[in-house]
Amino acid sequence: MKLNKLCLKDQKIFNQYLALSTHELAAYAFANIYVWKALYDIRWVLIKDSLCVFFCDPLGCFMYLAPLSKKLLPEIIPQVFEVMDKFNKNKDISRIENIATGDLAYYCSLGYRGVEKYPDYLCLQSDIAFYKGNRFKSQRAACNHFIKHCDFKVELIKPAHHSGCLNLFNAWIQQRKDQCSETVYCGMLDDNRKVIKYALANYQTLNLEGIVVKVGKEIKAFSFGYRLNNNIFCIFYEITDLAIKGLAPFIFRRFSQNLNGYTYLNILDDSGIENLRKTKLAYKPARLAKAYIVTRHG
Repeated sequence: MKLNKLCLKDQKIFNQYLALSTHELAAYAFANIYVWKALYDIRWVLIKDSLCVFFCDPLGCFMYLAPLSKKLLPEIIPQVFEVMDKFNKNKDISRIENIATGDLAYYCSLGYRGVEKYPDYLCLQSDIAFYKGNRFKSQRAACNHFIKHCDFKVELIKPAHHSGCLNLFNAWIQQRKDQCSETVYCGMLDDNRKVIKYALANYQTLNLEGIVVKVGKEIKAFSFGYRLNNNIFCIFYEITDLAIKGLAPFIFRRFSQNLNGYTYLNILDDSGIENLRKTKLAYKPARLAKAYIVTRHG
């Protein structure tokens, strides 16, 4: 079975299969899939009219998301595990990630095991765009502080902003590393540097949308993401100068105001990082979209 190497020209066929079902997990978008080429060799194949996507690196191979098709076909699942097993010396690595709650019972009925991973956080767009009520008192106060004390300008992200965004991201990484030198966490930051660089390099082709906030003449914050469907927009990255009080809640509110028409903002998962979990919960998500990893028993 020949696996195709993922290219930008594959966006059309991916979008056709992604549109066969309504998704709420951020993984189910071509933009989200494609940017991980910065870290993985991404391959895909059609098996009985099911689109199957594999992520490979020196550690092994796994499926980033469930097979995409009009109808779930039980005979597909053993075949995708066979594909992964050919890459993996340790067959326990073979797995399917980002299984939605509604599909978990199907895999369990076939004898597979589901393990819960970190959920995506879904906020109401109207909550973030206005910060109304006592629930968002601290965010409103922080925004007001930023507006009062900073000379700022908000612009849509353009190619001319990319180098400034990367400079800010590098400074942000150093700020984070100064606060926490834990090896795994620092490794995640460096991986994200590669991903965000790849995303900005392909920004227009992937139909990403975002804004920058300049304080003076320098970019001090940026945020961008992608449309998941008519109901959900995913905030892929939000980066701010941590030294500027109120800038983070300001750009979140300002960008969400640009996204009028969506019901939810998916602000992705927390990667199991406690501080990130607290930050996301502070924005009072309306609900969590659970995700699962499917493996074989034993």
